[in-house]
Amino acid sequence: MKHFPAEAGEEVVPWHSAAQRVAQALAQTAVERDERGGTPKAERDLLRESGLLMLSVPAELGGLGASWRQTLDVVRGFARVDSSVAHLFAFHHLLLATTRLFGRRAQWEPWIVQTGERRWFWGNALNPLDKSTRAELAGGGGYVFSGRKSFCSGASDSDMLLASALDANGKLLIGVVPTDRAGIRVLDDWDNMGQRQTDSGSVLFDGVRVDAKELLLEPGPLSTPFACLRPLLAQLILANIYLGLGEGALAEAKAFTLQQGRPWLFSPAPAANEDPFVLAHYGDFWLALQGARSLLDDAADAFDQAWLRGDSLDAQERGQVAIAVAAAKVASTRAGLEVAHRMFEVTGARATTAALRLDRYWRNLRVHTLHDPVDYKVRELGDWALNERLPPPSFYS
Repeated sequence: MKHFPAEAGEEVVPWHSAAQRVAQALAQTAVERDERGGTPKAERDLLRESGLLMLSVPAELGGLGASWRQTLDVVRGFARVDSSVAHLFAFHHLLLATTRLFGRRAQWEPWIVQTGERRWFWGNALNPLDKSTRAELAGGGGYVFSGRKSFCSGASDSDMLLASALDANGKLLIGVVPTDRAGIRVLDDWDNMGQRQTDSGSVLFDGVRVDAKELLLEPGPLSTPFACLRPLLAQLILANIYLGLGEGALAEAKAFTLQQGRPWLFSPAPAANEDPFVLAHYGDFWLALQGARSLLDDAADAFDQAWLRGDSLDAQERGQVAIAVAAAKVASTRAGLEVAHRMFEVTGARATTAALRLDRYWRNLRVHTLHDPVDYKVRELGDWALNERLPPPSFYS
């Protein structure tokens, strides 16, 4: 199976074969690992060795120089076979981007260069909705973080962490620290029905020192239109994972129908793939995914243009990208869930065997799409369509 099919006339890039090899390796063990859960250590090491952890990093910093659309295409390709590892891989790039958006070049450039040299994998302990971690002022302008942070995707087996805490005035502080720093304890407490190998459990901070040079204060979180691209990149990542899951579910359903499908007792068709109702379902699936794919690719292109604008990006331009991203997020959510849920209507009872674990597509989508309510994205789109109001920047818009 080609997980990264090249478009006509598309330039063949050096990292394309590495992405294909990783996707093929993920596909071979995805079913067994979904059942097992836990940290996908071997798969994370495979990504370290592939060089793809530097995919979105400019070539002048030792990276592979991919655009965000290209990087997100790889995320989507991984998600077709293993949305957990796709999630970890994508969040690694999101966290690298966060240092560039929220911090000073003198901070983020050494971190990014060392990521390439030392094959660092970045983990997340930011979660702005979880306000249980506090920051107390320490000497030299640094702080001490204490508390428990939830939904810390990829913290296990990470080398660096982005961590957040609230100071005495309720201000959000974000720091970059080594995962093995004294006082940090990553808990093995993620046991949800989906995204079972994202290690999205908890991290405990027990008097963890965060120096002033490790805090992302200039320009700081969501402080400029360019800094406000961070939540849009996060939303694009989620949407690509959702679309990848939908595409993966469709590929599995197609293979099952063609290889093992049987026409129903009362069907006039000689084979399942000729049944009129089966064909109608596949038509619905293809249409839903195709529409979401078009919106998502357009949104990724718009994001790339905004990213290239850098500090000259203005609020209106950023807002237009937010609308494109919101539309893609809604479409990919709906399309992915539709296909992952209804795929059993074209595969039948035999496809529900636990050995195949085809339900993992729906389980992964259902868990992940609850990350933030899609209803609020629809509301943003309605406010734009009716009142021409752009979504106000937040960590989720």
